[in-house]
Amino acid sequence: MSRQLVASLLLPLLAVPALAADLPQPPLAAKTQWMETRHGEQVSDDYHWLREKDDPAVIDYLKAENAYTAAMTEGIRPLAASLFKEFKDRTQPVDLSVPARLNGYYYYTRIEAGQQYPLNCRRKAARDGSYDAAAAEEILLDQPAMAEGLKFFHLGAMMASPDGKLLAYTTDSTGFRQYALHVKDLQTGKVLSTSMPRVTSLAWAADNKTLFVTQEDATTKRSDRVFRLSLGGQPQQVYQEPVEQFSLELYHDKKNVYLIALSTDTNEVWMLPSKHPQATFKPVLGREKGHRYTVQERDGTLYILSNKGAKNFRVVTAPLSHPTKWTELVAHDKDTLIQNASVFNGFLVLDEKSRALNRTRIYDFASKKWLTVKFDDDVYVSMPVPKANEDETLVKYRISYQSPLTPSTIMDIDMKTGERTVLKKQEVAGGFDFSQYETKRLWATARDGVKVPLWVAYKKGVKLDGSAPLVLYSYGSYGIPMEANFSLARLSMLERGVVYAAAQIRGGNDMGEAWHDDGMLMKKMNTFNDFIDSAEYLVQQKWTSPDRLAIQGGSAGGLLMGAVVNMRPDLFKAVHAAVPFVDVMNTMMDASLPLTTGEYLEWGNPNEKAAYDYMLSYSPYDNILMKDYPAMLVTTGLNDSQVMYWEPAKYVAKLRRNKTDSNPLLLKVNMGAGHGGASGRYNALEEKAFEMAWLLSQIGVSK
Repeated sequence: MSRQLVASLLLPLLAVPALAADLPQPPLAAKTQWMETRHGEQVSDDYHWLREKDDPAVIDYLKAENAYTAAMTEGIRPLAASLFKEFKDRTQPVDLSVPARLNGYYYYTRIEAGQQYPLNCRRKAARDGSYDAAAAEEILLDQPAMAEGLKFFHLGAMMASPDGKLLAYTTDSTGFRQYALHVKDLQTGKVLSTSMPRVTSLAWAADNKTLFVTQEDATTKRSDRVFRLSLGGQPQQVYQEPVEQFSLELYHDKKNVYLIALSTDTNEVWMLPSKHPQATFKPVLGREKGHRYTVQERDGTLYILSNKGAKNFRVVTAPLSHPTKWTELVAHDKDTLIQNASVFNGFLVLDEKSRALNRTRIYDFASKKWLTVKFDDDVYVSMPVPKANEDETLVKYRISYQSPLTPSTIMDIDMKTGERTVLKKQEVAGGFDFSQYETKRLWATARDGVKVPLWVAYKKGVKLDGSAPLVLYSYGSYGIPMEANFSLARLSMLERGVVYAAAQIRGGNDMGEAWHDDGMLMKKMNTFNDFIDSAEYLVQQKWTSPDRLAIQGGSAGGLLMGAVVNMRPDLFKAVHAAVPFVDVMNTMMDASLPLTTGEYLEWGNPNEKAAYDYMLSYSPYDNILMKDYPAMLVTTGLNDSQVMYWEPAKYVAKLRRNKTDSNPLLLKVNMGAGHGGASGRYNALEEKAFEMAWLLSQIGVSK
């Protein structure tokens, strides 16, 4: 049945309103009857029909919301245009990544002036193994040409065969994050007939003609199958994961291909010798509830990063022939999370996190000594650069370092001496006087007495009298930390006198694995309370005040936004909820939707009554009441596969019917993108400029 909008926008949307009375009227989504029985109770959903993407009425409604948003934001266009120009002017028009050496070649990306996408290139290494800028450049993938005529384009995985003659890569042309596999002959430049849909990870065997790939289910998007794919032949399924909470992923080193089954709380790893691609994947340690581990093999010894008896992980070794015969190499530390362990020729490198700061520790097997790489800034993030250099004769470990006031810096660490060599520092085109700004670590006390870390960046001289506009960002789920990163676009915010703050609330792993545990399942309310208490702290310390406080979060951070505005709408002036997971119950009760069943271990299984009741208590869509709400901008993408477009659409439709204030409520739908927003560097910057302009305009920044 075709549905009509209760109110249409029509011509008033085309005119800029002169008076408040002339403001265009928002679209009101029709209510239709839909009911379902859950745990013996009847549940209704007036906007269930918005899930029907193929219904023209749904598209009409989304377009009407976009038209309304365009009309209501006419006044911020100059600010958005100024921000976009600043973003572009500070972006290097021509750029080159740090080349990474692999099997006799240096691989890199470069982007040309005016282009939205980069070129993927390589050059042959010099005889001594060094980078030879005079060597002929090979363009492996011309992304600008590949993206031509497409509304969206994204390159996923890319991996050359060991002999460098073939290139396997994956692409997504819709934003739905479903990647198709392609194989290119780098000697002829032709793309081979070998292909496969919905590929999520891949690894070459040593024979240069066999690929292992994982593939996701077309409906659930769970990576549940692994295939052996010989060039020119038919894919051969070698394993299918039967448990819905697990997904599969491949990784590799020079000797082995590893298959790992991952869930929120449990892993299982299998190994296959790369030289024998027709062999069978052999289990390493099997699957034990609650045991998370990864494996590397070197010269017959397994190096295992394990959380068994070690909440924050430890490193053990075992003979390849006896994987359960463990010798502890690095003990557990309750105050330090081991995030990654890498074995090199003579060295073990640990990437760790302690008190919301990263550090790298390097163990020299010869000297049996540790070397610690850390930085002096109050807040920063340092991370390994994966696959930076597979030349085993080098003793360099490559990391990326950045802080809110330090652009991304790629450096090599000498694993013997700790000496740092800066290879590249992201340039801010046109210059920027970083000396006029500073960052600081703050600690807020949550209502249960727990100390929550925050970081802030701001212009020196900001008055702590409550008058400063402030944007508070957070996420708080899946153990993902709220890193103190650098953002080129954020500079435009800081130079306008806006304080930027990020709350490292429970649900991430900023303070270790227990920090994640305390913000998930039946402790999820800690996440929302931490955010509210962090905002209260910023107000109490006079960094800002409620009428100048804007908040922002995306995806699971969008759930955070929806929950806290239901709980404390008086605390915030404006909210940007990006691709927000707000319709928790309807999504989590529908096992046919992408990703749902795998999420049970993070949020809870709503088929269990206790979990159902707890999730219902914070689900943003289900807790909308007739009361005042802050100004809100909700953004989404029609092709979002992580959080379906209809969640934010339904949320806005219901909120608009119930809120009792006159504050703006806007829905902006990118009709040609997905969860990550627009593709292409300039399209993405333009989208960000609009969102920032709206948020700033709500807290008194108009220029």
